Amino acid sequence: MPPTITAFESSPDRGKGHARDMRVRWALEEVGQPYDVRLVSFSAMKQPAHLALHPFGQIPTYEDGDLALFESGAIVLHIAEHHGGLLPPEANARSRAIAWMFAALSTVEPPIVELGMAMLFERDRSWYAERLPSLQERVRIGLGELSRRLGKADWLDGAFSAGDLMMVTVLRRLNTSGLLDEYPDIAAYIARGEARPAFRRAFDAQLAVLKAGSCS
Repeated sequence: MPPTITAFESSPDRGKGHARDMRVRWALEEVGQPYDVRLVSFSAMKQPAHLALHPFGQIPTYEDGDLALFESGAIVLHIAEHHGGLLPPEANARSRAIAWMFAALSTVEPPIVELGMAMLFERDRSWYAERLPSLQERVRIGLGELSRRLGKADWLDGAFSAGDLMMVTVLRRLNTSGLLDEYPDIAAYIARGEARPAFRRAFDAQLAVLKAGSCS
């Protein structure tokens, strides 16, 4: 039987592909692994059955036989370690790809998420205009450092890897922020990731859930 992942029954991003099951879908598509999807409502995410899989009541989760995982980074790493195509065979290059996965989640993503949450939920607060520039500057610092490292390369460290997969999904959250206009090399890097056939299949599969829900 193929593994089963969970995804939002009704995604808050309205089909933009930012929900974290997108990362897992993309990884599975890259390695050619079929998978099933179980859609979960917001209320079901907080029920005992789902909390047994994800103690924080979020998505995605991943079930394969007697293995159950949560956290998108852990799931993508598991997929990459058990299927060819997302981690280099050479030991040092493999370790560097994993380091880029951690960098995407631990260094690059937090200020991007903080900025996004402020833009979504804090626009009507009296202190929003004063706080926004500092949030944007934190993101710019990371983008500048990443831009210097990427240079003219297509990918972060040689061939496309799980590190690039995680980094692109994190950076895509900035697509409507305007900040990527200042970093055309990073915008091009994201576009290369989005152009991969496996990304398109994963994106279309996630978008199909929204379309099906809107028609029901």
